[in-house]
Amino acid sequence: QVQLVETGGGLVQPGGSLRLSCAASGSSFRVNDMAWYRQAPGKQRESVASISSTGRTTTYTDSVKGRFTITRNNRAERVMMYLQMNSLNPEDTAVYSCNNKTISTNDAWGQGTQVTVSS
Repeated sequence: QVQLVETGGGLVQPGGSLRLSCAASGSSFRVNDMAWYRQAPGKQRESVASISSTGRTTTYTDSVKGRFTITRNNRAERVMMYLQMNSLNPEDTAVYSCNNKTISTNDAWGQGTQVTVSS
């Protein structure tokens, strides 16, 4: 059964840090490239970071380069993926979700985790 659970969000002041976690259950995640996405109010969902199935290759959108770090741990029962976010600013405020890097029509989404950067 495919299940995605994101945790770790919260309210943080500008310049602060958060570490998001994603628990991805389902055999396909272990062999898939995965990504963290975010959706701010009134905006489309965007990919902010991706990681290859082995964890060796990572990519970042320009706005988070040097501030965010994506990692993953392919456990037997699930994939754990993380997003370390440093030097947060108000523009990082969004709901963060995890999923495959390539999204198909039938891919399910988790509830996401809210990140709010505000003083």
